[in-house]
Amino acid sequence: MAAHGAALTFLRMSSPTPTPPPPKRDGVATRQKLLRAALELFTTVGFRATTTPEIAARAGVAEGTIYRHFSGKEDLLLAAYREAQAWGLELVRGQEGDKALAPRNRLLGVGRRLVSAAERDPAMIRMLLRRRDEGYLDDGSRGAAREFRDALQQIVASGKSDGLVRPGPADLWTSVWLALVAFAAERVSAKEWAPDHQQVALTLEAAWDAISEGKRGGGEAGK
Repeated sequence: MAAHGAALTFLRMSSPTPTPPPPKRDGVATRQKLLRAALELFTTVGFRATTTPEIAARAGVAEGTIYRHFSGKEDLLLAAYREAQAWGLELVRGQEGDKALAPRNRLLGVGRRLVSAAERDPAMIRMLLRRRDEGYLDDGSRGAAREFRDALQQIVASGKSDGLVRPGPADLWTSVWLALVAFAAERVSAKEWAPDHQQVALTLEAAWDAISEGKRGGGEAGK
């Protein structure tokens, strides 16, 4: 019995330790790396000029890895665009707790958030506000863009209801306001202005003045 026990002990000691299975590839992390690489290249080099080998190199993966997550470059554009629109929507909804504020102050808060984001993540803000490459967008991407703009439009429409925004379609004034804010955000993303630059404040004020009923010299408040 003693000899048998010693043999078992020897076998246990001499048996190799089982090698743990290799960790599974983190598909979510790889997908995000590809999206980030595409986002940065599309918003600097441009969609057409960017190649899949460049995206793969930027993400630090083999080119073939792209096709395990996306059908191609156009699919990457759509995914990056939708992600940017969803990000922008959440940014606007960050003002939902401020519904008691006047529409001017709510829009000013959104504008400041967009400009600050332009310094932290210029690629994301450019993708959010870009109008290039719209011919490549699918229904889902256009729907995501509408959600973002509709959230802004609701604030503008509330200003119209209060007689604070000029007569005319709310979507028109939303576009006017957003164009001016996009101008400031682009200057910040290009590092020409800091978010606290005086020109940023002037542009955000100008965005409200462009749609405000109060700047029309006392005309009738329209709804």
